[in-house]
Amino acid sequence: MAPKRNNMIPNGHFHKDWQRFVKTWFNQPMRKKRRHATRVSKARTIAPRPVAGPIRPIVRCPTFKYNTKVRLGRGFTLDELKAAGIAKKSARTIGISVDYRRRNKSVESLQQNVQRLKEYRSKLILFPKKASAPKPGDANEEEVKMATQLSGDVMPIIEVRKKEKARVITDDERKYSAFTAIRVARAHKRLKGYREKKAREAAAEDK
Repeated sequence: MAPKRNNMIPNGHFHKDWQRFVKTWFNQPMRKKRRHATRVSKARTIAPRPVAGPIRPIVRCPTFKYNTKVRLGRGFTLDELKAAGIAKKSARTIGISVDYRRRNKSVESLQQNVQRLKEYRSKLILFPKKASAPKPGDANEEEVKMATQLSGDVMPIIEVRKKEKARVITDDERKYSAFTAIRVARAHKRLKGYREKKAREAAAEDK
């Protein structure tokens, strides 16, 4: 919009030293190559352990808004490790993450993660520290040869979604009004105390 009234004529010099403000990104492809090389070297260093790190528990997201969703948490609680029969000090040495601050607020989550730990323990190929003197629970030579490095998350969450089949709408569903049901429920809640008081007064008068 053009300026109005008796002001100074616009005389902005916006082309001064523009090269100073230009940001280039010519190192992007090389950075990509460097990040890839770092990932590969890290994977080789920790081999044959999984690339993504230790196994994580299944937890629910905080707050009412996201509580319906599940994700991988920081670590297993001490109660979960105890129920699964795994010592808390040796857990980290066999690829199990531990979070001593998290607490189990429901039996369902505890049982779910205990089952997850037991399944992980049954699939785990534990290399012996000394091949000549393996300890109980260590893998034998055939299992050691079969072991491969896992590239993705250890036991990722697989969500199974059931699809509702199409069906005919019933007469009751046609007649049902969500708006009316909510209004009636609100009225019942609002008038509950008043109705109870009236009922008590009526009972007292009858006596």
